[in-house]
Amino acid sequence: MVTLGLSPRAEASAPPLPPDDAELIRQSLTDPDRFAGLFDRHADEIHRYAARRLDDVTMADDVTAETFLVAFRKRARYDLGRTDARPWLYGIASNFISGHRRAETRRLKMLARQAPDPATGFEERSAERVSADRLRPALAAALARLGSAERDLLLLVAWADLTYEEAAQALGIPIGTVRSRLSRTRTKIRRFLESRT
Repeated sequence: MVTLGLSPRAEASAPPLPPDDAELIRQSLTDPDRFAGLFDRHADEIHRYAARRLDDVTMADDVTAETFLVAFRKRARYDLGRTDARPWLYGIASNFISGHRRAETRRLKMLARQAPDPATGFEERSAERVSADRLRPALAAALARLGSAERDLLLLVAWADLTYEEAAQALGIPIGTVRSRLSRTRTKIRRFLESRT
């Protein structure tokens, strides 16, 4: 009988799986250098989210650095039962983005005032891109009108791609609140967009 599995010797020499986030944090409690693994794993994603929210790379650099500094300082309080630290990190980043809220709101209002780019022809742009460009100012205006809690939740789900459970962890709110707040927020945005057409 032919088997396709590894021989016992090959299995024994297979490289170990990398530790999950909780294990990296646990290890960092006695060996602080291990926390660098968490940074390496998630810093780019947190930076992209902050840059998208703030539209400013320098502020995104600051938010990312502050997020990991706070995470490092609070790592002893991390719930090691959660193997994925992304929701925790997004929650910390959202708090720092709140400190830059006025800049975010100004940027959204400025985007709302911008006229959409004129279509340059079907060959050069797809119908989806034209529709998205035309909706951008209205969508920016709708986002600017949202409260900070609504905007944080919506963008964590839409831009950071967090699940409802992860968004609840990030914001420290119950899953039922996530569902109801998202439903109300989507209704507000839909009504605002419909009133603009």
